Amino acid sequence: MPRTLSHPFEHRAASRDEQPSSQWGWFVGLGVALLALSLIAFANLLAATTAKVFLVGVLMLVAAVVQLVHAFQVRTWGRFILWLLAGILYGIAGILALTNPVLAAVALTLLLAISLVVSGILRIAWGLTLRGMPGRGWVIASGVVSVIAGIVFYASWPENTPWLLGLVLAVDLGLQGILLIAFGFDLKSLARRAT
Repeated sequence: MPRTLSHPFEHRAASRDEQPSSQWGWFVGLGVALLALSLIAFANLLAATTAKVFLVGVLMLVAAVVQLVHAFQVRTWGRFILWLLAGILYGIAGILALTNPVLAAVALTLLLAISLVVSGILRIAWGLTLRGMPGRGWVIASGVVSVIAGIVFYASWPENTPWLLGLVLAVDLGLQGILLIAFGFDLKSLARRAT
């Protein structure tokens, strides 16, 4: 009898090694590594701020290349100049971030403060529209906390520049690490229940 090919959408049982629950150790290991990086960032907030500015600079240069390539691919659409200018501006900003990280850190810290206030106001407004919905209070409360944090960051700007971005990076790494560790142990308990 000739061998038939299986349909691409046909369901097949995953082997034990392909199941996410068997990979719990990788999640825990990555979480521990992120926690360690978080502690290193907490120990030297200035270096963490510099690292974050460097990362932003590199990402802006990558975005500049993408914008410029896109500009030349759509040059017949009539928006060539806009895409070209966007790419050039991204490139200039990326170069400035890499060559003058202090100035870039000052600008990013101000941008962080402003974005916290704006996102907080938007979250409060959204929460106010959720009348009768569960969790409405948490949405509004998180918006209020964001607005207060943005105001505090702005009030101490630019003196907070050397440490604030590093602190945000350290906290973010720590939260991601804790999340991955918890997720890994949840997968481990799921694997135990499956056996």
